[in-house]
Amino acid sequence: MATSEKLPDAFRTIGELASELGVAQHILRYWETKFPQLKPLQRAGNRRYYRPADVALARRIHRLLGADGYTVRGVQQLLRDKDADTDAPPPQAITAPTPAAQHQGIAVEQLTAIRDRLQAALD
Repeated sequence: MATSEKLPDAFRTIGELASELGVAQHILRYWETKFPQLKPLQRAGNRRYYRPADVALARRIHRLLGADGYTVRGVQQLLRDKDADTDAPPPQAITAPTPAAQHQGIAVEQLTAIRDRLQAALD
């Protein structure tokens, strides 16, 4: 590992995070005003230090606003709604294997039985 690289669980400064995301520092400060979940540590001189959870949240906000096309208000609502994971559908939404799974030779009956056993274990 190069000396300039940090470990994934290391704190990041606002400059490091802005550089990683490819946004200006004032954008990160703006996000802090719009998303109360994004709360970096502030030390002497108001220097911001983003914890790994803050970095992950900033990456998620960046992805939702940029690649996924959400508005600031839309992201606020997503984060408010019990911080629902937008990448994974809820378990009850998975009802049957996709055609791709069938194409790969996975038996529908086997997948259904596994799903039912998992649901019974959770109940």
